[in-house]
Amino acid sequence: MTTTAGRLLALLGLLQSRSEWSGAELAARLDVTGRTVRNDVARLRDLGYPVDAVRGPGGRYRLGVGGKLPPLLLDDEEAVAVAVGLRTATAVGGIEESSARALGKLEQVLPDRLRRQVAALRDATSTGPVNTDSNVEDPAVDPALLTELAAAIRDHQGLRCWYREEPREVEPVRLVAWQRRWYLVGRDVGSGRWQPFRVDWLELRTPGGRRFAPGDPPFDLTEFVVREVARTGWAVHARILVHAPAAEVLARINPAVGTVEPRDDGTCVLVTGGDSLETVAVWIGMLGLDFTVREPQGLVDHLAELSRRYAAAVSPSPARAHL
Repeated sequence: MTTTAGRLLALLGLLQSRSEWSGAELAARLDVTGRTVRNDVARLRDLGYPVDAVRGPGGRYRLGVGGKLPPLLLDDEEAVAVAVGLRTATAVGGIEESSARALGKLEQVLPDRLRRQVAALRDATSTGPVNTDSNVEDPAVDPALLTELAAAIRDHQGLRCWYREEPREVEPVRLVAWQRRWYLVGRDVGSGRWQPFRVDWLELRTPGGRRFAPGDPPFDLTEFVVREVARTGWAVHARILVHAPAAEVLARINPAVGTVEPRDDGTCVLVTGGDSLETVAVWIGMLGLDFTVREPQGLVDHLAELSRRYAAAVSPSPARAHL
């Protein structure tokens, strides 16, 4: 073979073709020395192929369990990116089952080290309702950070981190992908409160926290994230008094927009938010129902400006007479 890569592929093909080979047989078939065979076997192991050595005259080699399918040649970030894409796709209607099957097949052909990372991410992740109307730029999240968080969840390892420039120690239990954002659900060790932490606002510290005994949180994780993020997890969050029953509002909104709190007088409160005033204004304007906004003041001012602009757009004026 003229290249190492080509020789490795040929060696892998030979190992897959029958149960055992002696070192001398492999050397003869590849037209190399026994030392080269040993070095190439070591390279295959480094790539994640389970090549077992059997003691005996001249040494013998065979593929171990999981070696019949070649691992995909993906680096860590590529494997995590594919796994994340397939995992979050299970929240998209119509392709849930096929996405889950594809993720299972991916894991079967990954090297053991990457397989463990992808499995940890799969087991640690839930997906919430998707709002495809959002035009806000997605925040960047390092795949290596997602991998570390998933491993901490798997191993029940506490985390020390900076969160919005404040030191925190967290016992992590779940990653939730929702609204094109990643959230880590965990118990804040200092306050004892459960909280969703936006992953793009989180920076891990070294060393990590203490190991902990896991316990199931007393709520549905995805619903908890939707409720808490609507209350505190966006750059802009608001409580909107809607002059309609809660059932009517729930029938009109995407579940990703927020939560609805019914009131006895036939009105309700929509708890919502977004990463900009413009986004929140669009969402509540699309309700098609009367509403009252008293806070935050920035949203009140923005709606007042929109009201002025829309009123001017339909008011008769000489400048618009020719339209």
